[in-house]
Amino acid sequence: MNTKKIVYFNNAATTWPKPKSVITSVQETLKFPIEEQGRTSLKGRIDIVGSAREVLSQFFNTSSTDSFVFTQNATDSLNILIHGFLKKKSEKIHVITSELEHNSVLRPLKTLEKNGSISLSIAPFEENKINLEALKKLITSETRLLVLTHGSNVLGSVQNIKKICEYFNSNEIFTIIDGAQTAGQIDVDFSKIPVDAFVFTGHKSLFGIPGIGGFFLRDSESIDAVKQGGTGIYSHLLYQPEEMPTKFEVGTPNYIGIASLYAGIEYINNIGLDEIERKTMRMTNYILSNLGKNENITIYNSNPELPIISFNINSIDNSEVGYILSNNYNIIIRTGLHCAPLVHKKIDGCMEV
Repeated sequence: MNTKKIVYFNNAATTWPKPKSVITSVQETLKFPIEEQGRTSLKGRIDIVGSAREVLSQFFNTSSTDSFVFTQNATDSLNILIHGFLKKKSEKIHVITSELEHNSVLRPLKTLEKNGSISLSIAPFEENKINLEALKKLITSETRLLVLTHGSNVLGSVQNIKKICEYFNSNEIFTIIDGAQTAGQIDVDFSKIPVDAFVFTGHKSLFGIPGIGGFFLRDSESIDAVKQGGTGIYSHLLYQPEEMPTKFEVGTPNYIGIASLYAGIEYINNIGLDEIERKTMRMTNYILSNLGKNENITIYNSNPELPIISFNINSIDNSEVGYILSNNYNIIIRTGLHCAPLVHKKIDGCMEV
């Protein structure tokens, strides 16, 4: 396949092509030794890890650089936060999530439910969204945790996390928000949203490469570390340090991925987040308006808030549609299930979960 002629519509999975500045940053990181506190005596080059934390804090509008922890990806972040929160509890707790969730949320929670560590309630979505009132109805005296997607990777709907987090915060219920689809696509301001933990991934709308992600954690005392190991600093201790972000970062960091994330955010800042959102949504609405003219096409999200379109061509298997578009027109799309089984069960009713 000639990559110069590819029409790429799979950015919800991972963005492509990567900006030249991101590729250059990765190459430069491979060319030279890494400078980082505690791990090298090299001086004079940029501390990419520290610089990435600074650009993240500016991007999400918070003064605390140490509140950002680097992980492998959003799935890794969610597992650390969910299991780390539960590790702090001595009793069985009640957790609330939603039908819109990715398996990165559902599978850890269902596993914990199966082994008896938690009880779990799943809020339904209506008109592609999770309503605060639906969440309120599920709260019990044992509810301690809410895990909720910010933006659906299937329907492109965005939840009002400010309003939701305000309510749950006032009821002393910890909130973990999965921002895999929204970070880098829409404005997320931690000075205005009282979220306890927010998860992001680097390779989607932040334009980094696969293998880098992270989370923002407002209060490090609320989560126990679930991994232990080398940290480069505090090496005299036989137990995992409690200081942020060292508490959650073990082993050699993914310097290349962090460099790509840093460059990706700088790329967004140079263009402007508002401009990116305007352009992507303009293209999304153009495609939707044309798909909607064909009565043989079923559209599942006619008014998305993210550049995500879910559709089927009636009487043709979606994998066949993908094959035709790819092989005949060099158009790359995502077919099949999108790791969000409860969404698919509800919108097309063709699954048992």
